[in-house]
Amino acid sequence: MAGVAPRLLVVEDDDPIRTALRWALEDEGYDVAEAASGEEAVALVATATPDLMVVDLMLGSMDGFAVIREVRREHDLPIIVVSARADTHDIVAALEAGADDYVTKPFQVKEITARLRALRRRAGAGAGATGTADAGAPAEVVLDRHPAAPLVLREMRGTVHRGEQQLPLTLTEFRLLCELASAPGRVFSRQALLERVWEHGFFGDERIVDVHIRRLRTKVELDPGAPRIVVTVRGLGYRLDPQ
Repeated sequence: MAGVAPRLLVVEDDDPIRTALRWALEDEGYDVAEAASGEEAVALVATATPDLMVVDLMLGSMDGFAVIREVRREHDLPIIVVSARADTHDIVAALEAGADDYVTKPFQVKEITARLRALRRRAGAGAGATGTADAGAPAEVVLDRHPAAPLVLREMRGTVHRGEQQLPLTLTEFRLLCELASAPGRVFSRQALLERVWEHGFFGDERIVDVHIRRLRTKVELDPGAPRIVVTVRGLGYRLDPQ
């Protein structure tokens, strides 16, 4: 509904940082809830149904990785990690768990708000048309004509089905698939996908694309270990090959 402030959950165990984020994000028009632990965050997601999340990784007994995995069991809301852990392995692990973006501390609040705006644009696109769709876009695209379980992308409706089952793609996975499907057979470099799917860019390792591609394959490929639909073009990037 127009005029309703987006609900945002900040998960951070450092009180001053959490409070500063809440004040800054409320100034940006968000309805902000706070959680100081992973357990509290999971409980709030179930009761407060936030539209977006900002999650720290180091939270105590239930860390940010566990929070993201638990939330992803039932929800596809956009999640940004904000963490002092800048190692590539931590970034990849957070993305593998289900995060959509990653910001390292120390950070500028304007960077967080810019990334949140981009995620909200993508969320709005996922609910209707993505950035790749236009008035002439087909109602559905068959990506795999498997006789028992065809893979069908309905971009304007924001859904992907394998047979009768709707696949639980995250927003970023859906955007990636739509971008690749916009030009079947064309090779997209990692940088091109970053610019098109992430919109605001990602100021870090381009392997963020590889992580999301792996996650996408586990959902759309019949054999993720031998992908036939979302294929790697060594040294160049990725290509979608409808079957």
